[in-house]
Amino acid sequence: MSVRTLPLLFLNLGGEMLYILDQRLRAQNIPGDKARKDEWTEVDRKRVLNDIISTMFNRKFMEELFKPQELYSKKALRTVYDRLAHASIMRLNQASMDKLYDLMTMAFKYQVLLCPRPKDVLLVTFNHLDAIKGFIQDSPTILHQVDETFQQLTETYGGLSAGEFQLIRQTLLIFFQDLHIRVSIFLKDKVQNSNGRFVLPVSGPLPWGTKVPGLIRTFNNKGEEVRKAEFKHGGSYVAAPKEGSFELYGDRVLKLGTNMYSVNRPVETHMSGASENLAAQTQESIAPNPLAKEELNLLARLIGGMEIKKPSGPEPGFRLNLFTTDEEEEQAALTRPEELSYEVINIQATQDQQTNEELARIMGEFEILDQPRRSASKGDDLLAMMDEL
Repeated sequence: MSVRTLPLLFLNLGGEMLYILDQRLRAQNIPGDKARKDEWTEVDRKRVLNDIISTMFNRKFMEELFKPQELYSKKALRTVYDRLAHASIMRLNQASMDKLYDLMTMAFKYQVLLCPRPKDVLLVTFNHLDAIKGFIQDSPTILHQVDETFQQLTETYGGLSAGEFQLIRQTLLIFFQDLHIRVSIFLKDKVQNSNGRFVLPVSGPLPWGTKVPGLIRTFNNKGEEVRKAEFKHGGSYVAAPKEGSFELYGDRVLKLGTNMYSVNRPVETHMSGASENLAAQTQESIAPNPLAKEELNLLARLIGGMEIKKPSGPEPGFRLNLFTTDEEEEQAALTRPEELSYEVINIQATQDQQTNEELARIMGEFEILDQPRRSASKGDDLLAMMDEL
């Protein structure tokens, strides 16, 4: 397991989260002069993205993130994204948050599987950062935060060997190995089977620096070529035209990690039978494992570096629905297996005085003031993160 994997996992999943939120905010966007008080406008969309990106790339948060450390459990990492998604005026209920996280994880899993070289996972990350910078072109302060993170990525991963990148890729695949959620975009594009497993191509551009397969060369003990033999590889491969740029600005060449929601189309997620069976067999306890104290300490420091922007004054949070209709959202909440819904974890932090003080500080930052109830059509904030800690 690589201790350099967490920044790549967090940034790429965060990039996918922003793609999805941007697409849904645009789909529900109402012209400013026609919008009611509880409807989304273009100004709201930009504000939500700015708030989330500013929190995501907070300097203290990034410093903690880039420290060598093991990956967190799926539930612990999900807690970070729950909080991050609610770092603005936007509110998601449990069903929409579940769908959001499913789309994020399956998209990045697909990208990791298709990376031509292990090192190309860094190009995937740069594609996400390039797109994120496009969301905040009018915010130079936040742009600077993203550029600083790019520099950290270059300094941290620029000198790693191919073997170290392979270990990072293997760590990511282990993290994703039990996730087989069907996504409508992947199913329609025929890159995912009905059981939720991805279809790997046997054609297309090869990794940079490799030759088209089909030739076997034999050498003697003096290093001299003595024989050639050709074989049919059964694919349709082409040599890579050039290597993607690892600079701040440049042609990444690789398209993995770009925004697949740029064309407006509905996206559905469904649990495969294999995933449902696996969830029933490997159900995790709602209570955190007492042996996971170190992970919770790391998570406490990580979340402690995030600056959460609370809504000022009486302004309520706007609800975003990731489903086509409210009825679909309600149905998804009823049909999703309980084992696969990430509920809020209650942490009893009274044993260790130092840990208690640190968590008490963080819990204070997580307090959310009661907000006026809105009409049932728009819903309330059903995901009061950590308010029972």
